[in-house]
Amino acid sequence: MSVILAEKRAKEEKDMRDVYCETLMELAGKDRRIVALDADLMNSVGMVPFARAFPERTFNVGVQEANMIGVAAGLSATGKIPFAHSFAPFATRRCFDQIFLSCGYAKLNVRIVGSDPGVTAAFNGGTHMPFEDMGILRNVPNITIMEPTDSVMLKDLVKQTAGLYGVFYIRLLRRSAVKVYEEGSTFEIGKAVQLRDGSDASILATGIMVDEALKAAETLAEEGVSARVINVFTLKPLDKEAVIICARETGAIVTAENHSIINGLGSAVAEVIAENELVPLERVGVNDQFGEVGHVDYLKEKFNLTYDEIVKRVKKVLTRKIK
Repeated sequence: MSVILAEKRAKEEKDMRDVYCETLMELAGKDRRIVALDADLMNSVGMVPFARAFPERTFNVGVQEANMIGVAAGLSATGKIPFAHSFAPFATRRCFDQIFLSCGYAKLNVRIVGSDPGVTAAFNGGTHMPFEDMGILRNVPNITIMEPTDSVMLKDLVKQTAGLYGVFYIRLLRRSAVKVYEEGSTFEIGKAVQLRDGSDASILATGIMVDEALKAAETLAEEGVSARVINVFTLKPLDKEAVIICARETGAIVTAENHSIINGLGSAVAEVIAENELVPLERVGVNDQFGEVGHVDYLKEKFNLTYDEIVKRVKKVLTRKIK
């Protein structure tokens, strides 16, 4: 792992979906085993250029997500390396049995890409707004669950998975992300990345909440609070060592995720500290709610997915910290 932090965090010019397509096209140009599957959302995820370049390796199964996963499993059984995409709720909760049995239990080699995670589903509304996708898939033995933070990380993780074997879930932000890493950064799946050091508390964040966590740490620093920020981009396998080190060295933890606090990052971290290093924990995430229609900024405020909320939770967890 070789990480270079961006000198300035700002919205990237290119959408994550375009970077995903370009990366997959690069891989497919070198490896004929790479195939792409979709459930009638190729325009939405920007994969039309891939279909034009590799029509014989593109499968649009229509609005049949569970069937898509079965087809992906079959392609894997013949030696192909399938990347199967749909919106995250349909790629996970609608397909759970096929992922569990046809892919996981069968020990096949499948990548599932779920786009528009959490509030980033925006105007597609509550039916398309997955606050539960990672939580559902945490139950599949040996699955790898990742949420790339920006396009630099996305490129590296997609390239890595192409050379690995197993069942992978990639939680894909379709639109442009906030740039956190510079080109040339590489990452180790299953290992968290420390973005900022701190001694009073640790903020463990994933996805769009990484930028919010950094903003929160910067705000807290102005008030004399030293907050460590960790990017936990792999939910499973979770970097337990990083969690334990944060617990021991800072004595208090706040998690931040664009996901339900039930069975997501907050739950995973809680399990680790309960079994290894008991410290106070606060969780920033969606509190057992359904999604709704709205602009991303409105939804972040609605569900308390903001740096202000992280600041409040850090201050609260500090009052619970064992002196």
